[in-house]
Amino acid sequence: MSLQDKIRSIPDYPKQGIVFRDITTLFQDPDGLKECADQITAAVAGWNLDAVAGIEARGFITGAPVAMTLGLGFIPIRKKGKLPAATYEEEYALEYGTDQVEIHRDGIKAGQRVLVVDDLIATGGTAMAGAKLIERAQGTVAGFSFIIDLPDLGGCKRLRDAGYRTHCLMEFAGG
Repeated sequence: MSLQDKIRSIPDYPKQGIVFRDITTLFQDPDGLKECADQITAAVAGWNLDAVAGIEARGFITGAPVAMTLGLGFIPIRKKGKLPAATYEEEYALEYGTDQVEIHRDGIKAGQRVLVVDDLIATGGTAMAGAKLIERAQGTVAGFSFIIDLPDLGGCKRLRDAGYRTHCLMEFAGG
C-alpha cells in the first residue's frame, strides 16, 4: 500500500464540493508515519539545512521527526498567542478574513537555512507567512516540504514563483 492510499478522502467537508484530505489516517499508521518522515528526509538531505520549522499543527507531527533524523533543531510556527516569549507575527489571508502565525524572535539565528514542513499545501498563504517570519528573523528559507500538494489551488506554484524550492510527497487533483 502506498502512502497516498493511507490518506482518507472525505467528500463535502467542510462544505459542499470540497474533498477533504484527512492525513490523520496516515499518522495513525506507525509504518506510514515513519515512511513519510524517511521520504522527506531523503528528499531534502542535500539542501544544506540548519533547522526545520513546522507549521501548526500537523507540520509539527512531520517536521519534528524530520529534524531529529537530520540532527537539527525544530522551530514551531504557531498560531497567534501560543508562544510565551517575544515573537514575530505575520498575517495571511483566509477564504473569509485573515489569521496570524508567529515564531519566537530568538528561534532562528541570523543566516540559518531553514526547511519549512507542513502536511498540505493548498493556496500557499500560510506557507508564505511562515517564509516571511523566517526571513524577518534573518534566516533563509532553504525550501518547503509538504506531504500533500493540491496543485489545482496553486500553492506550490506560488512558492516557486517567489523563488522557493518545494518538495511534495504526493498530489491530489481538485480542491
